[in-house]
Amino acid sequence: MIALAAGAAVGLSAVAAALAEKEIGAAAVGAMAEKEELFGKGLILTVIPETLILFGILGAVLILRLAGG
Repeated sequence: MIALAAGAAVGLSAVAAALAEKEIGAAAVGAMAEKEELFGKGLILTVIPETLILFGILGAVLILRLAGG
């Protein structure tokens, strides 16, 4: 059960990051089609949701450490 909880923490955060990146990426490509100078901002905004996965990994580590696994 502990391993399932840790896996769910990482897996669900990865799914949430993927959904966020999909939306942001589509908007960024649309904005870059109109103004090419928005490439840098679009790239940075597309990478930001990856921090959600880091939070999921941190949660999994805490679950495993606190449970004694």
